[in-house]
Amino acid sequence: KGVFRPTVDRAFQRVMQCCAAPAPGRRSTWISPEFIEAYTQLRQQGHAHSLECWQGRQLVGGVYGVAVGGFFAGESMFHRVSDASKVALFHLIEHLRKQGIVLFDIQMLTPITAQLGGVTIPRAEYLHRLAEATAKPVAF
Repeated sequence: KGVFRPTVDRAFQRVMQCCAAPAPGRRSTWISPEFIEAYTQLRQQGHAHSLECWQGRQLVGGVYGVAVGGFFAGESMFHRVSDASKVALFHLIEHLRKQGIVLFDIQMLTPITAQLGGVTIPRAEYLHRLAEATAKPVAF
């Protein structure tokens, strides 16, 4: 609907910091400052990426993860405005397809990820797809 403006790799560290903010009702998060620093280094080396969702000048949603060849592992996502993380995930999927990513690990199937095409696959099939995807040369 044009409510959000997606960008890629424009605010990687900010996306991670937003993902690190404890969810309502929680006091802590697994995304520590050391974790953010390590992933920032991965970003600088070209392995970690983010997709941001903006509303005006405000960062209102985003997702980040790591790419290896034709494989992308989504790590975490956040939203500050309703539907912003869904829109970020949708645009990330489109971007990954354009870049030649052939396996996107969402880690956990949810109603939203299922709606966007996510499926559960058996471990043996996943490992086979993972080996093929990581061996594929892809420039993100």
